[in-house]
Amino acid sequence: MTANKPGDPLTLNRLYGRSSGHKLRKGQQDLVEQLLPQIEVPAEGEITSRALFGEDRPLHFEIGFGSGEHLADRADMLPDHGFIGAEPFLNGVATALGHVRDRHLANVRIWRGDALEVLQRIPDGALSFLYLLHPDPWPKARHAKRRMANDGPVDLFAAKLRSGGEFRLATDDPTYLAWALMVMQRHIHQFDWLAEKPADFLEPSGGWIETRYGAKSRREGRRPYYLRYRRA
Repeated sequence: MTANKPGDPLTLNRLYGRSSGHKLRKGQQDLVEQLLPQIEVPAEGEITSRALFGEDRPLHFEIGFGSGEHLADRADMLPDHGFIGAEPFLNGVATALGHVRDRHLANVRIWRGDALEVLQRIPDGALSFLYLLHPDPWPKARHAKRRMANDGPVDLFAAKLRSGGEFRLATDDPTYLAWALMVMQRHIHQFDWLAEKPADFLEPSGGWIETRYGAKSRREGRRPYYLRYRRA
């Protein structure tokens, strides 16, 4: 897939809000200054498993990893796989770096910034898994074009996933769920929905690790939904 030109739907609008919150603690700031440069995704060039990890291995990509607990858990579970996490929010990046340090995760690379910018630099068919877990729902209708689950990004997801690769999407927002199902239905030539009965998307499956946000949703009485799609 060729890189998008300025003004194309993928690059026209930034698909996230603020990028920083409360001031980092000294330990977190030290991680950002010392550990992040060691494991950050290069700012330029093609992004391959061999370039990042020195060898060919299954490659996972998480869009907007929040505090990084899912990224760390999956990387810990699959040490022979490579993981890329993209998150624009500095506080989340700092927390994720703490997971990487404490769990000695050598198979994680982090990008602080726009996930689509990095995704476009990955060769087509290179990803085994792609995760979009509890993205910003942009609930107002006029902001719908900023949702990550949209035709332009989904086309990009399809291009970067290998045949048989898996796209996982989680949300506890009913409006976003309906929107995502509608968008994915338009891409049935690219993705097969891995659900045959309601339980298949009402509970995590396929080794899915629930995020801290998902667990919080349950505690607060909201139902998370778990959508799994296989690249056709």
